Amino acid sequence: MKSVLIHSCCAHCAAYTVDYFRRQEYEVTAFWYNPNIHPYMEHQHRLEAMQSLAQEMNLPLVITEGYDMISYFRQVVGHESQRCQYCFELRLSKTAEIAHQMGFGAITSTLLISPHQKHDLLREIGNKVVEEKGVDFMYADLRKRYSDSRHMTKGLNLYRQQYCGCVYSEWERYANIKIE
Repeated sequence: MKSVLIHSCCAHCAAYTVDYFRRQEYEVTAFWYNPNIHPYMEHQHRLEAMQSLAQEMNLPLVITEGYDMISYFRQVVGHESQRCQYCFELRLSKTAEIAHQMGFGAITSTLLISPHQKHDLLREIGNKVVEEKGVDFMYADLRKRYSDSRHMTKGLNLYRQQYCGCVYSEWERYANIKIE
């Protein structure tokens, strides 16, 4: 059976994404590596929700040890207006590395279900990071299923975030500004 390691940013985006790839006859494992999520307690709330969803869906979940906040900030500081590019590269590179180590044939990301993410950039970076790892990047435009994923998780009473994850996106959301 084909296998895919799915970088998972949150439980609500993961539900439909996991279901989609299972229906494509992939053996699916979720992967948690999100040093971009701030503050630390926000990271922990999202991780706990992901763990609950994994249990509910009988979904294997690989969790990276620690909280790699320093690596995230080293990537994006001074590049705030392009932070998504650096953030995607950091997280998808780690996903490709773990997929290679664990023998997965492909990677993808739950970010592909969000209408708020930059799909062209995700596809470009996904294809780039897998080149040297010997795995494939599975692109699927799942944005039209975003509400379906939220509906799938509604009855589970999982924590639901109010911003993308990084401190910059939190600031943009609550201060109603856009970093240029």
